Amino acid sequence: MQLHELVNTIGQDLQRRYGEKVHKLTLHGGFSCPNRDGTIGRGGCTFCNVSSFVDEETQVKSIVDQLTDRAGEIKRARKYLAYFQAYTNTYAEVQVLKNMYEEALKAADIVGLCVGTRPDCVPDAVLDLLAGYVEQGYEIWLELGLQTANNATLKRINRGHDFECYAEITQRARDLGIKVCTHLIVGLPKESREDNLRTLEKVLEVGTDGIKLHGLHIVEGSTMAKAWKAGRLEAPTLDGYVSIASELIRRTPADIVYHRVSSAARRPTLLAPLWCENRWLAMTEIGRALDRDGAQGSLIKQTFIYSKPLIKAD
Repeated sequence: MQLHELVNTIGQDLQRRYGEKVHKLTLHGGFSCPNRDGTIGRGGCTFCNVSSFVDEETQVKSIVDQLTDRAGEIKRARKYLAYFQAYTNTYAEVQVLKNMYEEALKAADIVGLCVGTRPDCVPDAVLDLLAGYVEQGYEIWLELGLQTANNATLKRINRGHDFECYAEITQRARDLGIKVCTHLIVGLPKESREDNLRTLEKVLEVGTDGIKLHGLHIVEGSTMAKAWKAGRLEAPTLDGYVSIASELIRRTPADIVYHRVSSAARRPTLLAPLWCENRWLAMTEIGRALDRDGAQGSLIKQTFIYSKPLIKAD
């Protein structure tokens, strides 16, 4: 069976609701990050070098020009979501965000926005702005980089926020009708399969509309790259990633949308693991594992063994 028959992917979810293919068009809005400029911290997260995921040269182009370029690369769709991807795309004055978001929404064939950001950079004014677009009928996804629910790991990777911050903003956003996509990384240093399962459990307890899985990338220019070069850090193996990712998917309710089940980076920025260079390799292996062991939601009736109260009652 093909992956979309085993996983509720964003592609099939959009096609089901819009009656045709809808693709994301990635944008670089020229935003910074509070974990780089000193507001929260400096140096960013220990895994981060954004140039491994986006083309930095695109930030000199206008939003419309970027959308036109990206749409020209896609031949199988006539509707699009404008995806503000690089850095922290809610980290600016609200009027600046409004101008940029609406420049994208006014472009031809754009049906909504995906906004990638940090849980600690989404004030009420931004939520109200996004909720207004929901009320106008646009497809709005707030993509929150959680990475892990383990606060010790979040501190170790210099993330600059805790899980409780993520839980609060997720609940507030969903109460306003804004869809949330939670980004998770498999393979973070010192994390086990049990840590990954516990992270999923906590995310599901809070509630989410979508999940995006990433394998850990060791990229040039990151703090982790220094540890990897010194032999103090191992990159995840393909087999290990596929095993954990497929189990997470099988433990995810079928109505939650997977925006991605693996991720890719490119050399020379990518140092390890080199299997991440081929975006289809992990996807194919995850599909085989799910076909063999069960599709998304097939383990949902099993009780998690790591349960404990998530948020104290008022």
